[in-house]
Amino acid sequence: MEAFGSSIETMGILLAIVSVSLYIDLRGHKHAREETLYGAIKWSAFWILLALGFYGYLWARVSKEWADLYLAGYALEKSLSVDNLMVFMAIFASFGIKGKLQRRILYWGILGALVFRAVFVVIGTGLFLASPWIGFVFAAIVGWSAIKMLGNKDDEAGDEMEDYADHWSIRLTGKLMPIYTKLHLDQFFLKHAEIVENGFSHAVTRKGSVYATPAFLCLMANETSDIAFSFDSVPAVISVTEQPILVYAAMIFAILGLRSLYFVLEALTRYLVHLEAAVIVLLFFVAGKMALQSWNHVIGDTGIHISPQTSVLIVAGTLLLGVIASLLFPSKDQASSPDLPHL
Repeated sequence: MEAFGSSIETMGILLAIVSVSLYIDLRGHKHAREETLYGAIKWSAFWILLALGFYGYLWARVSKEWADLYLAGYALEKSLSVDNLMVFMAIFASFGIKGKLQRRILYWGILGALVFRAVFVVIGTGLFLASPWIGFVFAAIVGWSAIKMLGNKDDEAGDEMEDYADHWSIRLTGKLMPIYTKLHLDQFFLKHAEIVENGFSHAVTRKGSVYATPAFLCLMANETSDIAFSFDSVPAVISVTEQPILVYAAMIFAILGLRSLYFVLEALTRYLVHLEAAVIVLLFFVAGKMALQSWNHVIGDTGIHISPQTSVLIVAGTLLLGVIASLLFPSKDQASSPDLPHL
């Protein structure tokens, strides 16, 4: 197979597609409004078709071999990112953040993911020596989040936390930076003048000129989880796809579609009463998978390895069971009004 090289044409096409895609995506998701199931499905289909369109371009202009490598990398990154999607749900549940504010946080989170992926591709696999230890930390966080979701499963769906003073994120960072301990509209930061003017001084961790809000801390938690998961996904895709430009292309298209896929699942949990229980089960699975992978790297190989294909089958099967259970055993409200609202 011929070397792919660094085709100026291919790089230009990729940059053009990414630039236009980002403009369309960020423009279309700029305003913090609640996503509908129909809208999320349309966006998911759009990103998949766009990724396949780039595959067609590579096949026509470069070669089928390199196009197949790109497609393999895209499929692998998409599969590995499903676990990340579950953790996004856990983080939002931990912060008690619902609906439209999730959209705003993911709107900014996508930019950070694109930047970090570019850095990781340039650095290659050398950065990932510490990943097994980070895996233990995130396994604990994901497992704890699943337990919290299990305990709060019967809470009112629309409730948001009023004060985050005792939240783990505030306890962890409150002494390091000035934080306003309540959500304020959809803002990530508040100036000191706003704090004083509105009488918010009682709800800050320490005095400062600018205060971060819990929404910003949630954004950082999502970014950190994405970085942690990239420790596994980036080396895996590099090993399959080999060429940096193809690796980055595969990751870009998978990331652009991840947010829409998240909203498909998030929207379905509002309509399918038992789907949230399936998500909780999957969070325990993700926590166990991360801990197992870290154990195999740090302590000793157990001989047990969960491939991306197996992971996808487990995720899809568990979600399917949640859907079937919701259809067979709907809540009383759903039974009296079976039509899905806001579709």
